Amino acid sequence: MAYRAPVSEYRFVFDHVVGLKQVAATELFAEATAETVEAILSEAGKLCSDVLAPLNRAGDLTPARLENGVVRTSPGFAEGYRAIVEGGWVGMSADPAYGGMGLPISVATAVNEMMGSACLSLQLNPLMTQGQIEALEHHASDAIKEMYIPKLISGEWCGTMNLTEGGAGSDVGALRTRAERNGDGTYAITGQKIFITWADNDFAENVCHLVLARLPDGAPGTRGISLFMVPKFLPKDDGSLGPRNALKVVSLEHKLGLHGSPTAVMAYEGATGWLIGEEHKGMAAMFTMMNNARLGVGMQGVAVAEAAFQKALDYAQERKQGKTPLGDGAIIDHADVRRMLAVMKAETFSARAIALACAVAIDMGRATGSAEWQARAALLTPIAKAFGTDIGNEVAQMGVQVHGGMGFIEETGAAQFARDVRVTAIYEGTNGIQAMDLVGRKMMDGGTAAYRLLQEVEDHAREARGAQPDLAGAVWHAAEALREATEWLVAQSANDRNAGAVAYLRAFARVLGAHFHLKAALAEPARLPLAAVAIKRLLPEHQGLIAQMREGAEGLYALSPDLLAL
Repeated sequence: MAYRAPVSEYRFVFDHVVGLKQVAATELFAEATAETVEAILSEAGKLCSDVLAPLNRAGDLTPARLENGVVRTSPGFAEGYRAIVEGGWVGMSADPAYGGMGLPISVATAVNEMMGSACLSLQLNPLMTQGQIEALEHHASDAIKEMYIPKLISGEWCGTMNLTEGGAGSDVGALRTRAERNGDGTYAITGQKIFITWADNDFAENVCHLVLARLPDGAPGTRGISLFMVPKFLPKDDGSLGPRNALKVVSLEHKLGLHGSPTAVMAYEGATGWLIGEEHKGMAAMFTMMNNARLGVGMQGVAVAEAAFQKALDYAQERKQGKTPLGDGAIIDHADVRRMLAVMKAETFSARAIALACAVAIDMGRATGSAEWQARAALLTPIAKAFGTDIGNEVAQMGVQVHGGMGFIEETGAAQFARDVRVTAIYEGTNGIQAMDLVGRKMMDGGTAAYRLLQEVEDHAREARGAQPDLAGAVWHAAEALREATEWLVAQSANDRNAGAVAYLRAFARVLGAHFHLKAALAEPARLPLAAVAIKRLLPEHQGLIAQMREGAEGLYALSPDLLAL
């Protein structure tokens, strides 16, 4: 069966779990009424189910290719892209002054999830553009904004992000791409970038690259890096396209998955660029785009999880194999298959709720200027990214398992989800880096933002004890254990924190997921069995994770390289 956009699920989560009403109550997002959000989700759902989903398999089987220096995209992708831009979906959260819809990030995140479920390879293109639009809105000059943002919103031009180099991956400060002042307000950019998502295509008029480079007087490390807009074609004053810039796609990577999304090696050979933000402060501007992308990538994990779950559920309801405890039914009636499907659905719900809670915090921080909301958004971003993509990988693998031998056969499509989602745990900051960000930068407040969130979890659990004493009690005790773990964590050295960072992030996600499941069950009793799966079967994992976290780094370094090689 084909992908079905879970529009009703978003409505439920918005209304009963993450509180979109408070976003709509702000002056900035007053137009995001329930009726408007309903219409947007419904229209986006139709686009994803009817137009984008049929492209997913073609993108996998017929990858993008480089032909005489021109990137040729997968069959149907150009038409799919046109459908996206004609619906205005690229500029959902962009400033209306430049042609955007001005919608909350929360709503845009839900739409992006649907697009990712339908065709992740294609969805990456507007996601990159959305991140670039936000970076330009916050950091570009008025002239750059007026030239580029309307074109990016309309989809006439696409945007990319150029950070990584062969010797500078996670260590961005080691980059070697250089910038020279031309003396006329422009800069000459020279160097090579790798792993550039949607570096080129054959359906947009122009491709606009945000490129990190170092000026001659730039300090070593990240503090000396500047950010530049380097378009494929140089725009004239009236916005029409002039000559081609001195840049090119050198090659396309041959990847495990996401075959429909061209990932390129880019060469800049004295290409003309314009400064974004201030000289030597490019990382601040790029982080605006990266934070947008990190939430977006976390939702990509949820997107694939949803698609993989739907496919596995359909297969389990059709496939008959052996006698089940319920008779001669399909394999869904076997306890272990039912277990896998229940876990897949519970994990997908948890990851989606965490991501949308993060999006609501971003919206509230933007709409109110509240430091508390901004701190919550910052805290939740690495959790949403890492947990969402971990769950995407785990659910996709479980989907293969539900299919059995047929899951290992490419023609069913189950394996594509596992291949496509794998990179989400790597790009936009590996999940290990997300975890270290959580226990490092996000704990520089002494854990204040974490304690405030955990207090809300405990308060809700205490209120829920009358209706669901067992489930509420389990959530309360887990939150209290995590509070104590946080107190221990903030007292440790940086390396001891880092050694337990992944375990701590996972434990935090476990508690948040259980909390959101409890809220869902109280709002709609039919969700109680799923909440029980999350709280009774999955939440107990937090105990082992906290124990791992408390081990620190000493035991890891006891395993020398020589001992590891034995």
